[in-house]
Amino acid sequence: MKAKDFDRKFDEGKEDIVDDLDLSAARRVNQEHKRINVDFPVWVVESLDREAARIGVTRQSIIKVWLVERLKAETANVLINDATESGNL
Repeated sequence: MKAKDFDRKFDEGKEDIVDDLDLSAARRVNQEHKRINVDFPVWVVESLDREAARIGVTRQSIIKVWLVERLKAETANVLINDATESGNL
């Protein structure tokens, strides 16, 4: 299928285009995984386990969610601080 035909099919939205895609090599940008090991004090692991059990997720899930939340918050703080220092806020 030519690109213009694919674009037209997509833009019209009348037909499903998934069958026209080769998803065998598809990947999500910035979503590649890298395994790491982290040592925590026992009290931290126990606290993580309690909180994970309370909300019904695994220890690994809660660590991932909390780290992502913190990284996003830090990024937002840096952007705000940079804007404040440059007089844009």
